Amino acid sequence: MMGEMIPPPGPLVCVVGARPNYMKMAPLVRAFGARTDLPSVLLVHTGQHYDTAMNEKLFADLALPPPDINLEVGSGTHAVQTAEIMRRFEPVLDELTPSCIVVVGDVNSTLACSLVASKKGVPVVHVEAGLRSYDRDMPEEINRVLTDQIADVLYTTERGALDNLRREGIPPERVRFVGNVMIDSLMEHRRRALLPLDTLVREGHESKFLDDPAGFGVVTLHRPSNVDGSETLREALDILRAVALRLPLIWPIHPRTRGNIERLGLSRLLEDARIALLPPQGYLEMLGLLCHARLALTDSGGIQEEATALAVPCLTMRDNTERPITVEQGTNTLVGRNRQRILECVDDVLVTGGKRGQVPELWDGHAAVRIASDLASWLARREGRVAVACA
Repeated sequence: MMGEMIPPPGPLVCVVGARPNYMKMAPLVRAFGARTDLPSVLLVHTGQHYDTAMNEKLFADLALPPPDINLEVGSGTHAVQTAEIMRRFEPVLDELTPSCIVVVGDVNSTLACSLVASKKGVPVVHVEAGLRSYDRDMPEEINRVLTDQIADVLYTTERGALDNLRREGIPPERVRFVGNVMIDSLMEHRRRALLPLDTLVREGHESKFLDDPAGFGVVTLHRPSNVDGSETLREALDILRAVALRLPLIWPIHPRTRGNIERLGLSRLLEDARIALLPPQGYLEMLGLLCHARLALTDSGGIQEEATALAVPCLTMRDNTERPITVEQGTNTLVGRNRQRILECVDDVLVTGGKRGQVPELWDGHAAVRIASDLASWLARREGRVAVACA
């Protein structure tokens, strides 16, 4: 009808659910909000990670605005959590009729919200697409593969991701190589990172962990393959004790890991070791620890990337990684729980400085800006096609 008002486009619904999502979404929200040719941004937190105090601190550290909607899903098995996120997210989409949803990473919230949106005809934009470990025992691998299959636009952090997606039948025209938004956050906030001494003193640890002329290492371990079984966890703790004889370690310990250590009666393995056990830390505290560390011992994907960007040698206690560029070009070495291999790598770090590598292509702090520009163009083209189809 002539003169009929055209409704404004629905919002960009940006979804976060777990700690790794926050670092990736913060620069995106800022980049989206800076453009007048994009719809308004609405931030949905599924509540998959539900430590209220830590969430608030992480949001503040990253200058990420409080979520507009919190689904407050909480914990549960993978099936229960995924289903509950879907159940609670569907009415949000019904009410908002968004232009698209933007999901990041590979947590249960990423897949659950993508499934709901896809079934309701809402476009799905996946940031950090195409990463593959080719280990289907990892729940995150299932989330990655399925989210990419239903995504309408896929933004990748490394060029090799396109080959992964092609092999899975995803048309290349859906894929854009833009760089790494995790590194956007690192570069944005590096100058604000807290000094390790301040973090240790606040947590009641003496500065002896920083007095060793060799420096210190940072540990993060949370993968089920390392911490859920009695023998594997015991093996990991024995390795950390051996490393700590060479280099003191600072370990902000994941609640599930700490709980498993206590439940399995393994706390004695950490007694008298040069390992400073800390509660989970904020983004600026962790960034400060990593910036000043001689090395990182981890099973986290994000730490592999951050260590590469900071030129900190990283020993990943896994047999595979979905971020191969951190091994091929960066500072990362896959060591599993091979005690001899790990100690050899530690000795190499202490003698030569270890693997330094280089910062990968487009890990330059501007990935979110590139995504915002491309998404504005894609939405404009899509809305134009929709308008023509409805005429």
